[in-house]
Amino acid sequence: MSGKFITFEGGEGSGKTTIANLLRDKLEKDGYSVVLTREPGGVAIAEQIRDIIVDVNNTKMDSRTEALLYASSRRQHLVEKVIPALKENKVVICDRYVDSSLVYQGIGRGLGIDEVYNMNLFATENILPDLTIFFDIKPELGLQRVYSNKNREINRLDLEKLDFHQKVYDGYLTICDKFPERIIKIDASLSIEEVYQSVYNEVIKHL
Repeated sequence: MSGKFITFEGGEGSGKTTIANLLRDKLEKDGYSVVLTREPGGVAIAEQIRDIIVDVNNTKMDSRTEALLYASSRRQHLVEKVIPALKENKVVICDRYVDSSLVYQGIGRGLGIDEVYNMNLFATENILPDLTIFFDIKPELGLQRVYSNKNREINRLDLEKLDFHQKVYDGYLTICDKFPERIIKIDASLSIEEVYQSVYNEVIKHL
């Protein structure tokens, strides 16, 4: 595979999706062939699994069930969309990937980073991003953004208490230390323009 695999990570309301769209548009203007996608989802089967995961009625979902569903969705998305795009030398920008499972299920749900990591290495056949950008924003501010955006879907994870989102944030800081060769931290509390410029500068270095 000769393309570049770039993933965006961060808590709820960190601005990943907005910046991903801006970045795609700019890279295409720069002459790159870009695929913008998301997890869970990105292809039909994975989107169906996403619907189960984020359904606000599924509050009884077991933590391991949740982790396995994410891994299943990830596998289908990878083989059907990401790998073919990389083989065609495209730049793949993915809103969330393995790191989300490490922090949300591994730490947030208490399943353990190593356990969730090994499960996902099996699901992905050890395919990891070339670059991961962590959108660093305190959970209080991120959730404030979520609830002030009337156009954004409120999903099952948004409804978790603040202490869960704090665990997720702390988890992201942990994996930033664990994978420093791959993960770069960006201050996501700044303006959209400032965050976008920082992200663009880091991505261009890797292209």
